Amino acid sequence: MKTRPRINRWTEARRNLLFGDFSLQSLVQPHFVVNGSGIDNPIEGMDGIHQQSVDILIQTIRNDYNNGIRSVMLFGIVNSEDKDEQATKASDASSHMHEAIRKLKSEFGDSIVVMTDVCLCTATNHGHCGLVEHGHIVNDASVERLCEIAVSHAEAGADYVCASDMMDGRVSAIRSALEAEHHSSTGVLSYSVKYASSFYGPFRHAADSSPEFGDRSTHQMNINSGYGEATLEAMLDEEEGADIIMVKPGLPYLDVLRRVADSVHRPIAVYNVSGEYSMVMNVAKELEMRKQMVCEIMTSFKRAGAQVVITYHAREIAKHAWMK
Repeated sequence: MKTRPRINRWTEARRNLLFGDFSLQSLVQPHFVVNGSGIDNPIEGMDGIHQQSVDILIQTIRNDYNNGIRSVMLFGIVNSEDKDEQATKASDASSHMHEAIRKLKSEFGDSIVVMTDVCLCTATNHGHCGLVEHGHIVNDASVERLCEIAVSHAEAGADYVCASDMMDGRVSAIRSALEAEHHSSTGVLSYSVKYASSFYGPFRHAADSSPEFGDRSTHQMNINSGYGEATLEAMLDEEEGADIIMVKPGLPYLDVLRRVADSVHRPIAVYNVSGEYSMVMNVAKELEMRKQMVCEIMTSFKRAGAQVVITYHAREIAKHAWMK
């Protein structure tokens, strides 16, 4: 089956994330997972966000869970010596990323929603989101690798595999790969409308994913493109079987978010990206000012049509009970 509406209803945590009132349970906290133990490295430019080994990560997520956060998105960070042209480490079931998924599901079960980033950029030695042949990013071969990564995450226990690469046809291919391996309850969150934005800088430092040559303009959307391309991408992914449609970044594209939300039937997510987070953290040093700014931003996402917000602010929102 290409589309399985039950996926989004599979657990109470999924239902609360996607269909409940817009609240703390509508937010997803991103995490950067590294190899090793006892690692808790602050990320430059992202105050309060760290690269963490699995042991520290579990403690952090446990604390967040106790404050009311029920959804996480994991980004696996690969050591430079383990990177190669095929992003081999990204689908390695023995990796720290897969270990984190298994341990989270073992401890929290269906009371938490575990989303995992499915891309090649953090595990390739060239830093691109797809495989490179003769200096060009190739689409179909990249999609094959993305399917292998997605299936490996599903086998580890991920609730949603999140395709962030922007290759053509990858949603349909991932859905088919999951079905072939009997992972019919694993959802696909598609970065359907992802721009080649200048707001990703701190993230690329955190994920060690900057391309060594060129840029991502051949697959990520041009910032000048109109609503037609955005709605086309979203509707194509919906047709291919995406369970959640996402727009990224958030604040510069609220108009696009609204148009996309009006164009598709699947739940809409928005990524409040690292550059947006850093701007707030840099200017709003006092807690009360930051509360007002963050709550205003969350309200703008809701008004523009988002049901889910992936945001680095989630932890602070939960800690200080800024949202019910």
